[in-house]
Amino acid sequence: MLMRSLSGLRLGAAFFCCSLVLAACSPNPIQPSSAARHIEPNSNLRLQGIPPLPLQIADEVARYTDFRGHRFVDWHPLRREMLVAHRKSGGNTTQLFRIASPLAEAEQLTDSADPVSSASYEPRDGRFIVFARSSGGNEAAQLFRLDPDTRATIQLTDPAERHELQAWLHASAMMVVGSLPLDKTAAGGKRAKVVTRIRLVDPLHPEAARLIAELDGGGWYAGAVSRDDRRIAMIRYLSANESQVWMLELASGQITQLLPQAGTAEKASFFAGAFSADDQSLFVVSDRFSEFRELLRYDFGANTLTRVTANIPWDISGLTTTADAGLVAAQANVDGRDELRLFDGLTLAELPAPKLPAGSIGSTQFHRRLPDLAFSIDGSQGPSQLYSINALTGKLEQWTRAETPPGVDPSRFGEQQIIRWPSFDGRTISGLLNLPPPRFSGKRPVLVQIHGGPESQAKVGFMGRYNFLLDELGIAVIQPNARGSSGYGKTFVALDDGRLREDSVKDIGALFDWIAAQPGLDASRVMVSGGSYGGYMSLAVSTHYADRIAGAIDVVGISNFVSFLNNTESYRRDLRRVEYGDERDPAMRDFLERISPLTQADRITKPLFVVQGKNDPRVPYTEAEQIVAKLRDKGVPVWYLRAENEGHGFARKENADFQFYAMVEFMRRNLLK
Repeated sequence: MLMRSLSGLRLGAAFFCCSLVLAACSPNPIQPSSAARHIEPNSNLRLQGIPPLPLQIADEVARYTDFRGHRFVDWHPLRREMLVAHRKSGGNTTQLFRIASPLAEAEQLTDSADPVSSASYEPRDGRFIVFARSSGGNEAAQLFRLDPDTRATIQLTDPAERHELQAWLHASAMMVVGSLPLDKTAAGGKRAKVVTRIRLVDPLHPEAARLIAELDGGGWYAGAVSRDDRRIAMIRYLSANESQVWMLELASGQITQLLPQAGTAEKASFFAGAFSADDQSLFVVSDRFSEFRELLRYDFGANTLTRVTANIPWDISGLTTTADAGLVAAQANVDGRDELRLFDGLTLAELPAPKLPAGSIGSTQFHRRLPDLAFSIDGSQGPSQLYSINALTGKLEQWTRAETPPGVDPSRFGEQQIIRWPSFDGRTISGLLNLPPPRFSGKRPVLVQIHGGPESQAKVGFMGRYNFLLDELGIAVIQPNARGSSGYGKTFVALDDGRLREDSVKDIGALFDWIAAQPGLDASRVMVSGGSYGGYMSLAVSTHYADRIAGAIDVVGISNFVSFLNNTESYRRDLRRVEYGDERDPAMRDFLERISPLTQADRITKPLFVVQGKNDPRVPYTEAEQIVAKLRDKGVPVWYLRAENEGHGFARKENADFQFYAMVEFMRRNLLK
């Protein structure tokens, strides 16, 4: 399977800024309370400390909660037809749709209470689709076979494990499936050792699946299958700054390390992209030669790496090739905006870039048989829209139009600005700034929205629901990329590892200094919010800078590193230990306990809003409940919202909408007063 985006690695702990992603989800109609004109939460929501929410909020924000873009999923192998992910009008979750031609009406293929996370056509003639779906946000993904004509669906996998379709063989409808055991099947609820099972599965006869290999650890992924179907270039993801490429022989199951060479002390990031047409070389993305991830070609016979994008001082964040590897399309993450770059797959020369609509490029993939490259564009004026460009003629065609609620003109939404400020150690930190329209006079209150990961990045894109905060409430929004963020080099991404953890919190303190120096921003009215690791950052900022914030919003955040590492799913634990530290070491355990927000909760004095999914396998809901209980005991105002049918962030529109209603009320009471 071609590597569409390096961020697609499931175990890369990048947690997209979940509150922003909620803009792509959707809700059911809100029912007013019969006793009073209040918003009634649905039966899956549990509320503590949240006052009744006026129905007026739902009316005010309704126009900002139903932006609906499209995500590219796959090309039909024979026809010029796209498979896309989309949420229909009135729908609650993202489902699969078929688009038969540019701007044709989308035909819905799946309809479930749970969103579809990924999918792929059977690669020979598209007889069926295999898609992944989990239940209630638990991320225990199962694979299903879908007949696109009858809509008949059959589950293919064992629910005792989580599964991922990682690649297809070229000459047959056989898929390479990676499977990981779940803690619910382990004695005592967690595992001391995790093994990834790689299987070859015929979707028409899943009972005859063949086990190819059992590999130690949870970070194994099929990067590419050789053209002769004999080998798989496997990616072993160890941390944000270390990954390897191994070669797996399908016939024997033998696996050998390819990059970096076995026995060397070299550590770098290596990601396998695609084999050449003659299987004599492999496209690779790596930061071996520089601070940034470059496109390279590895020649097997000569055992050499040729640099292709050494002239681009930014990360290559994804790539795709034509079927014969004669053309390579790569995404370059230029200061938070993805740009499309094209290369000759044989000479490695960069080709003239096509003229494309404004925005950030994503989801690139060549058609298997046609010279068409599909890609998405996302920008300030609207959510993801899909296009294709003919690599031979340069013809550009739009396939989808983003759907926006009546009464909202996205073209008037302001562009994001890149801002920079010096931190405590003189290092320059950057972020994105969205300002309210000029009609708002005086100094504006500020929401500091911190991304997850931490090996992730706030990138240029559509603000979704947050446009209500900007356009209707006059709140400025800043998305910082504190140290530890990806996109700024391998040194920068490691600056918060282990005992350096709180240096990233100091970057936010330096941001507060920058805000205080801006004539249009009000440093006395600042709120901090974030999801996952960003949730931890919101809690940490609340302990370190309580005097500089009006309140904080913690979405699925870590409150205690030791309890988090003990309770997160076992297949993620070793990866997180590399980032945060190994809690089994007594000295590190003491450090992690000492810096955890739960330990420092006495320093939290400003109101807190905590949001959590009950089925979260990454940051268990107990992380939320222990900080809520401790702050409530000491009299700090705490709002707590838990969804029984969600996981690491809210994926259902009805839940996401209620979260946003509560967030607006929380901000009105604490930030805008």
